[in-house]
Amino acid sequence: MKLTVVGCSGSFPSAESACSSYLVEADGFRLLLDMGNGALGELQRHIGLYDLDAIFLSHLHADHCIDMCGYFVARYYRHEGGRCAPMPVYAPEGAEQRLTTAYADTPSASSMSEVFDFHTLKPGSFDIGPFSVRTERVCHPVEAYALRVEHAGRALTYSGDTGPCAALDELAEGTDLFLCEASFTYGKEDIPALHLNGREAGEHAARAGAGRLVLTHIPPWTDGEINLADARAVYTGPTELAAAGAVYEV
Repeated sequence: MKLTVVGCSGSFPSAESACSSYLVEADGFRLLLDMGNGALGELQRHIGLYDLDAIFLSHLHADHCIDMCGYFVARYYRHEGGRCAPMPVYAPEGAEQRLTTAYADTPSASSMSEVFDFHTLKPGSFDIGPFSVRTERVCHPVEAYALRVEHAGRALTYSGDTGPCAALDELAEGTDLFLCEASFTYGKEDIPALHLNGREAGEHAARAGAGRLVLTHIPPWTDGEINLADARAVYTGPTELAAAGAVYEV
């Protein structure tokens, strides 16, 4: 699998990165994990606007899904061959209504579903193209999911947004690459069931026996280098900060 970091900033875009969005490719199939603020523009640095095959939305906070509104415009109005066929979108319940409301003036209440084929996420296993995927509900104020993607004997786990969560340990067990949020600073913020800090991300990676840890979703007000040091203090495997444009072979 090939993983490209399209955007990795938490809460709102930074000067260096759009918000959460990660492109996973294998066997010519392209799966996008989240499409937060600024991601649609950055995505076009890596693939064509109409080259995606499926989208996974971990949850419905704007920094993970709001650029779906712009993508709706591209697929509904601007495709040279006419309106695009519906693309599979795996998202929590209510995604179509949430995005329709955010867009505010779609031609009809069902216009989103003319170009997006919404599938409601639940904990469990299923296939997306060549990928075997498993989702688990994680700890966040809204319905939110982490995702494990497997292909050709390799595994990638994406935490989405979560506080400390036993389900995340289980999902990431033995994963080759663990893309894990680290929004908070250890010893500074302590808000239950909201986000992880760098130390907690490292502890999750250590318990799961992950092969590699990539810290992501770090907001502009958080010092990523502190979070990196805190993660390395408890997890001995390769650890780094996500950066827009970074590419990993999994």
